[in-house]
Amino acid sequence: MGSQISVDASVHVVVVGGGFGGIAAASQLQSWGVPFTLVDMRDSFHHNVAALRASVQSGFAKKTFISFAKTFGDSFRQDLVVGLDLEKQNVLLQGGEALSYSHLILATGSTGPFPGKFNQISNLQSAIEAYEVMVKQVQNSQHIVVVGGGSAGVEMAAELKTDYPEKEVTLIHSKVPLADPELLPCVRQEVKEILLQKGVELLLSERVSNLEELPLNECRDSIQVKTDKGTQLAANLVILCNGIKINSSAYSSALGDQMADNGALMVNDHLQVQGFSNIYAIGDCANVKEPKMAYHAGLHANVVVTNIVNSLKQKPLKTYKPGALTFLLSMGRNDGVGQISGFYVGRLVVRFAKSRDLFVSTSWKTMRQTAPS
Repeated sequence: MGSQISVDASVHVVVVGGGFGGIAAASQLQSWGVPFTLVDMRDSFHHNVAALRASVQSGFAKKTFISFAKTFGDSFRQDLVVGLDLEKQNVLLQGGEALSYSHLILATGSTGPFPGKFNQISNLQSAIEAYEVMVKQVQNSQHIVVVGGGSAGVEMAAELKTDYPEKEVTLIHSKVPLADPELLPCVRQEVKEILLQKGVELLLSERVSNLEELPLNECRDSIQVKTDKGTQLAANLVILCNGIKINSSAYSSALGDQMADNGALMVNDHLQVQGFSNIYAIGDCANVKEPKMAYHAGLHANVVVTNIVNSLKQKPLKTYKPGALTFLLSMGRNDGVGQISGFYVGRLVVRFAKSRDLFVSTSWKTMRQTAPS
């Protein structure tokens, strides 16, 4: 990173969304001395890579929420973005205010079911408390059903069995292969073997047929879970780990013509939204052909902030090229599997690289704060 640059009063970057991409972009803008405002509906960054462990291990949630204001001061605004005025170059807030921008970074991420995602207007303490309540629901349950066998579902099932080996955990998945389809077949097979070794019961190629009737994240005496193949299970707790959607509500009205079918924004090689030289999209809401991961959002942020700085210096813009897939799955704190740059990596490597602290320390470092013990 270079030294700070001098800019005129017309320069003001607005970053919409304080997820992994948003905090990476804001931190770099801060380092460059470029005026910016980061807007998020929460008052703290959520390190949701560790959300599933925070659901099973009491005391862990406080490590996964980090105050925005402590890092960004007056450059942070807690509010909900409800729209964009492209003509006036304004970001419209639910509170009625409009933030003017010279450059706009859209980092709105994705939404999905709790506990994997926490998409509520909230403060840090109540967010932590929501996870501590979830831990109690898990502790009070004997038979837990996890719905969805993508990456979140398999990690959830593994976390449950690691902390509570005596509990019955059933994972229901509508397909036969588990985890992300972009992963190597040998990685997906090893995911299955780890779950079986931990004692997770797998119901594959079956879909829950009465999902809308089921209480989620609440311990009950007897919950009847039914599948499309006629299987019936009695459970105490049902945890939903599918249905992730790109969060396009901030821009869908203004940038509807630039949206792909999945709600992501179509971008060029510089991560500029199609037709706009001063609007960028990063992370989940950028329509880039790669899995939606925190790691990629950080890479996008690097490119976009460099491009904003380069545009101010009248230098050429940097391009973003997706590389070979790096994807690590934590299967509880004592196990994991994955691939780096497209090559399989063994369980010991993933255990030390990710599973022990789930990159929590990296986010505290990005936010230049000290993690609670």
